[in-house]
Amino acid sequence: MSTEENVLEVRSLKTYFRTEHGVVPSVDGVTFTLKKGEVIGIVGESGSGKSVTAYSVMGLIDSPGKIEGGEILYGGKDLAQLSKRELRKIQGNELSIVFQEPLTSLNPLFSVGFQIAESIRLHLRKSKKEARQSSIEMLKKVGIPHPDNVYDYYPHELSGGMRQRVMIALALSCSPKLLIADEPTTALDVTIQAQILKLMRDLRDEMSTSIILITHDVGVVAEMADKVIVMYAGQVVEEGGVIELFNAPKHPYTRGLMNSTPKIHEVKDKLESIPGTVPAPSNMPKGCRFHPRCAFATEKCARQAPSLEEIKPGYYVRCWLHEHGEVNLNDELAKHAAASAG
Repeated sequence: MSTEENVLEVRSLKTYFRTEHGVVPSVDGVTFTLKKGEVIGIVGESGSGKSVTAYSVMGLIDSPGKIEGGEILYGGKDLAQLSKRELRKIQGNELSIVFQEPLTSLNPLFSVGFQIAESIRLHLRKSKKEARQSSIEMLKKVGIPHPDNVYDYYPHELSGGMRQRVMIALALSCSPKLLIADEPTTALDVTIQAQILKLMRDLRDEMSTSIILITHDVGVVAEMADKVIVMYAGQVVEEGGVIELFNAPKHPYTRGLMNSTPKIHEVKDKLESIPGTVPAPSNMPKGCRFHPRCAFATEKCARQAPSLEEIKPGYYVRCWLHEHGEVNLNDELAKHAAASAG
């Protein structure tokens, strides 16, 4: 793939935080690329490094956090090396983010329309009248009824679903090339969630905006994404096309996430769960970071950390099971069960 096709290239990104326990790695060597109009879903449990990866790309990491290594290449520039002033020219303009909770992200002292208009005036140099009209048009585009009236509403006067639409209108008001959506539907009911996802798809199709979708909901990713990145303990453990990854996950952690998600065509007494929890960044296990929770773990997994390897074109896995070629996890699990019984 030529670099000209890529809107964003993240290479060996390392974002660390200074704590009372010392310097801890929150994101540890993450690499991925994003093409124009492509949607990448980043999934994983809380604490896996998804949001810190997104905030690193946006330039929103402040003390005690710091990008310690790697590159974030956008438009021929390394965003990790830009000053705050240089970043502000891009943030909200070419790069935008939709936060998980809009009530804490929108300023309660100003109307929602004013906040959108100010972004348009700042980045696109439009007059007050032009910015107001553009804001109303954007509110209409995201499906808000009576947008000329809602322009003057304050955030607390709107429902959760309406506020999230306003956040998306704000994020898209300057036609960004890259939109990051951090858990954009978590606090919404399923009906509003479906509307928001459809809205993001429609806007992607209309504006060719590239999207990074951060979520723990694999169902949302299955509906939205072209490609999936699975993160665990600050690292990418699997990356591939959405259909193949969901139908035949190659990493035991991804398999666990799939099996813990309810499926409408399956009837189960109870869902499977992954034992244990994501390790704290200050107390990472030796070897493979997932091995204490893994049903496939061997002595080698406890001793030596696997690297992220391309096991087929465009498909990457961080797991010793595939060191001699791709294996089927169901077959491997059957072997483990037989060995245990024997």
